[in-house]
Amino acid sequence: MKRSHKLGLTALGLAGACSVLALVAIAAPTPTPSKASLAGSRVDNFMLADQTGMGHELYYFKDKAAVVIVSAAQGDAVSERAKAALAKVQDQFKGKNVHFVMLDSSLSAKHDKYDGVPGSASLPVLADELQLIGRSLGVTQTGEAFVINPKSWTVAYHGPIDDSFADKKVADGNLTAALNSVLAGKAPSVKEVAVKGSAIDFPDRAKASTFANISYSTEVAPVLADKCVVCHTQGGMAPFAMDKYEIVKAMAPMIREALRTKRMPPFHSDNHGSVWTDDMRPTDAQVKTLVNWIEAGAPRGTGADPLPEAAKPAPKWPMGEPDLVLQVPAFDVPASGVIDYQERSIPSTFTEGKWLKATAYANATPTVHHALAGWIPKVDPNGRGFSWNVALGGYGPGGAPNLTPADTGIYLPPGGSFAYQMHYTPVGKPITDKMEVGYYFYKEQPTYMMRQASITDFSLEIPAGAERHPETAYIEFPHDAQIFGVQPHCHSRCYSTKLRIRYPDGSEKVLLNQPRYDFSWQREFHFENLLEVPKGSLLIADYVYDNSENNKSNPDPKKHVTFGEQTSEEMLFTFARFRFKGETATNRHDEWFDELQRNIVFGALDDNIDGKLTKEEFRNDPRFKPVVQYLPMVDADKDGALSKAEMNNAMQMMQKMRASGQLAAPKVDAATEQMTQQGGSH
Repeated sequence: MKRSHKLGLTALGLAGACSVLALVAIAAPTPTPSKASLAGSRVDNFMLADQTGMGHELYYFKDKAAVVIVSAAQGDAVSERAKAALAKVQDQFKGKNVHFVMLDSSLSAKHDKYDGVPGSASLPVLADELQLIGRSLGVTQTGEAFVINPKSWTVAYHGPIDDSFADKKVADGNLTAALNSVLAGKAPSVKEVAVKGSAIDFPDRAKASTFANISYSTEVAPVLADKCVVCHTQGGMAPFAMDKYEIVKAMAPMIREALRTKRMPPFHSDNHGSVWTDDMRPTDAQVKTLVNWIEAGAPRGTGADPLPEAAKPAPKWPMGEPDLVLQVPAFDVPASGVIDYQERSIPSTFTEGKWLKATAYANATPTVHHALAGWIPKVDPNGRGFSWNVALGGYGPGGAPNLTPADTGIYLPPGGSFAYQMHYTPVGKPITDKMEVGYYFYKEQPTYMMRQASITDFSLEIPAGAERHPETAYIEFPHDAQIFGVQPHCHSRCYSTKLRIRYPDGSEKVLLNQPRYDFSWQREFHFENLLEVPKGSLLIADYVYDNSENNKSNPDPKKHVTFGEQTSEEMLFTFARFRFKGETATNRHDEWFDELQRNIVFGALDDNIDGKLTKEEFRNDPRFKPVVQYLPMVDADKDGALSKAEMNNAMQMMQKMRASGQLAAPKVDAATEQMTQQGGSH
């Protein structure tokens, strides 16, 4: 990745130093010959997305009794029969802790459109677009069933689903018999049976003997220099410096696994949807070059090593020295415990307004869950206070600088204070955080004004033990707009996120898909071209949560989880930074923004996106209990639900009742209440 990314491979992303040593000891496998016996062979980890956009990482299913993979191809008659046959077996073993997927490794393997909410597919079909997984697994044709034993990650059975897929009928040579044996703790009596399916072409399998000729000097090292060494450098964020061939050779199995599971580079949008600027991902061709070279033994070859020169430490401020640098007041983070949000403010010395161009961060410790920068009109004598009214950017683990599009800025009034909301999470030892924030200003007033809003869901509920729990929220844009960047945010139970736009004519497009969300890396995704958002469009965020024991980051799988500030609770936030078309720095339309903010609460509650709020959709949020209580009163058309206009009237009624003392304020955390009142425009 380029030096502006400020992201890289961390121990969090690859399970620490012990795992590093273990991976180094594993020999990179050679693609299996088409006629070889596959039973007993080891299956390496991978992650691929299904037809809804949700990722499936093989080693995640370590606690399953078995994992079943059946090869397939788009438009193939055998694959269609296999899908129907596999669904019957899946139903037969329902409740027996078996995970079933189909694997499309054909040359046309790709989900052109993600349908449904992530996790909604009853039989996931994984798109092996680069053929890396099918090739290493040993797939040669459609209809091949693999039973994988998670205790050893080896193939316990390879053969037909049932006799209709067998090249020659063999007693007990079918998927059902194999699964019954594995679930009983026994090896199948028949481990390998020839399958009669449609051939799948793997062009690279025939070229395997040439992979040793891939040049480290001219083909491999330049990719690593471009995508990796900015963090894998002395003093960088990564746990080792990728500064010479010998290091790459030692870490080659780890690099292969990171590419197959898409953990690295930490840019977790997939190739569907939008084109992003500052894209950290290697191209498909580069990924295949790296994996093929590693599987050939990572030979040194001839030529100079470019890495020593490329892996020089990145500067503290990659964008150059900021116009203003402020240190957030130091905070001593204890080794353990729960820390309330810390609000800190620093008086501004500006006597005239400024237009912000970018915000960058330095010296953040691992304790920083997030940091939000803003401006408040007051000067607090105790250095406290924060507000989302004027948002100046935010930082999350691995975060890059907050940028703005050309000729577009954030107005910073004179006086007042720079304000910060700091969320710290203890990491097992005392640490003093001294984050610095750098501000870059326009020299002259820009033409356009940047704004920020969020899609959120304050009423989310994640049942205890739920392995895949979906939640959806949206925001409606009341005027034409152009979106510059978006950023999903959730906590340790978050598994997958998707962002789509629904246009006024009902058509939809996926904008951003993260098959696997990684809380360790949070970034804003910038559209290569500003996203045009016509008036009346809905920006819809689909999230999937994992509250099961399989989630290694889950604080408590027995807890029924609701919305909250702490990492042990959960959030659904997708932030969008945008500008209204027709609004300029000299022609502001704050009333448009107010209208947008009012839409946030409605989109948070309207779970089925039908433009109506039923009593059930208010769920667990205590702030709206009066609305539910008086719903018949505010339901003007008496249809048993609230329209957006009726909900706005109800909200105004509640605010008046609270202001007059007729209605007590609900007991919710400060962040939730502030986000509701201000529309999430942090």
